[in-house]
Amino acid sequence: MSLRKYVDKIKPNFMEGGKFHAFRSVFEGFETFLFVPNETRRTGVNIHDAIDSKRIMSLVCIALVPALLFGMYNVGYQNFMASGTEGSWFDMWLYGFLAVLPKIIVSYVTGLGIEFTVAQWKGEEIHEGFLVSGLLIPMIIPVNTPLWILVLATAFAVIFAKEIFGGTGMNIFNPALITRAFLFFSYPTCMTGDDSVWVSQNTICGLGGNVPDTFTAATPLGEVGAGMAPSASVLDCVIGTIPGSIGETSVIAIALGAILLLWTGVASWKTMLSVFVGGALMGELFHATGMSTLTAVDHLVVGGFCFGAVFMATDPVTSARTEGGKYIYGLLIGVVAVLVRVMNPGYPEGMMLAILLMNLFAPLIDYCFVQSNINRRAKRAIK
Repeated sequence: MSLRKYVDKIKPNFMEGGKFHAFRSVFEGFETFLFVPNETRRTGVNIHDAIDSKRIMSLVCIALVPALLFGMYNVGYQNFMASGTEGSWFDMWLYGFLAVLPKIIVSYVTGLGIEFTVAQWKGEEIHEGFLVSGLLIPMIIPVNTPLWILVLATAFAVIFAKEIFGGTGMNIFNPALITRAFLFFSYPTCMTGDDSVWVSQNTICGLGGNVPDTFTAATPLGEVGAGMAPSASVLDCVIGTIPGSIGETSVIAIALGAILLLWTGVASWKTMLSVFVGGALMGELFHATGMSTLTAVDHLVVGGFCFGAVFMATDPVTSARTEGGKYIYGLLIGVVAVLVRVMNPGYPEGMMLAILLMNLFAPLIDYCFVQSNINRRAKRAIK
């Protein structure tokens, strides 16, 4: 194909001795993004196929598209409803697109800029992990998060949650969740609150309207944390027309992404299912004992539970990798998420802390399962 021929033609300029050899890692990053590498290892026995890490990351990005598109619509919908402005569904989506796009650009420019710089400095290939993280970060934050704060949080996550550990594949914690944690603990007023956080306030390019100062709109979990009954129904939460982080509100849109991830084998159904089972069991326990007004179903459809279970808990780098360990890992995430929600009213959304905590224990879970298998085989050998 013509693109392949063009890339091969300019490639010598970026190799050692070429006039652009200083940008070799940048060129190789783009080349391997466009085409599956045709090189194989010269030592050892290896099995290769066309699905490498860049193709996996691309599939995850595609799976995120339904939640992202609906999140853009919901940003516009919340503004139009709050301001009393009339408009078509496209007007609402366009408003949300214009509000969310700068955050996506800032996330990618900041994160990729750091990764490109580190790759050039170390003379290594550019890692592809930020293809997903760069899209996840804008989707798990409120729409009114200031861009300069987003820059700080993204830079912190890329440097201290990825590069300091050696880059993609070596990190212990999910970088997108580290970004959210940085924002939550450093700038809590930008991550919690009412209309000033969750509903875009102003007209954008002639679309939408200015929200009255008297308007308030808390998330369903925020209302529960304040001792009120959630104003949104389960159907509202499933559809996603509720205040919340940009990409986390629609269960339907998230489910479409989950189907793609499971069908392609990119995400583990064992981890994903276990998260929902753990959350449902813990939610039903608290509801049955009267400690929570939310039922098991409520816990699963509100907040970032579904989004975390589908796109965060299944991260192949930071999650458990043993088959048995995936069940335990996912189950504990669901349990801890609901436990934090119920027992700490000041922090109604527990999914972030639950996944980060289990990221820390994932290696221990895998070690226990591997060691158990070794001991079992050793006993068979003795017999």
